[in-house]
Amino acid sequence: MTCLFLKRLTFIFITAIVLFQTPLVSYGQQSGLPSNLEVPGGAKLILRVYAKGVQIYTCVQVPTDTARYAWVFVEPRASLYSKDNYRQQTGKHYYSTDNYPVWESTDGSKVVGAKLQQAAAPDSADIPWILLKATSTEGFGPLRSTTFIQRVNTKGGKAPSTGADRIHKGQFIRVAYTAEYVFYGNAQ
Repeated sequence: MTCLFLKRLTFIFITAIVLFQTPLVSYGQQSGLPSNLEVPGGAKLILRVYAKGVQIYTCVQVPTDTARYAWVFVEPRASLYSKDNYRQQTGKHYYSTDNYPVWESTDGSKVVGAKLQQAAAPDSADIPWILLKATSTEGFGPLRSTTFIQRVNTKGGKAPSTGADRIHKGQFIRVAYTAEYVFYGNAQ
């Protein structure tokens, strides 16, 4: 009985090590992540979520050339999931009333961020990858200890390069996107 218990405990322990170490290996200098998006030393991975939603843009007249119009980013709206199969929703991503990105977990914890760095996505049709610094946190879940956030592995979400004109002025469009958001906190 004791031997069986120890074998199960060893299996659980090894499985936990593999599961918790795997995400740490997938980001960093070896992974091809642009160096300007790496988090400062001492920060450790605390959470990874997968976003599926839209990037919202509005058509505006270009102030410096009133004959031209452009699609301008307004805000993201996405659901956050624990896995990339988008089945188990764990939160949402949106903009705060003062136009800062917010990630809110279903456990009530939240983090607000401000962009530090940006790098082009590998596919030019996708929104950029970014590094953000947490500006405030609240609640008691894992987002509470966030210090940095990366947006990586984006698909879609970019504003169209055509269609911004006088006829569409003031209209909004929603462009579908997916991304991974990786949350880091200070090592304790």
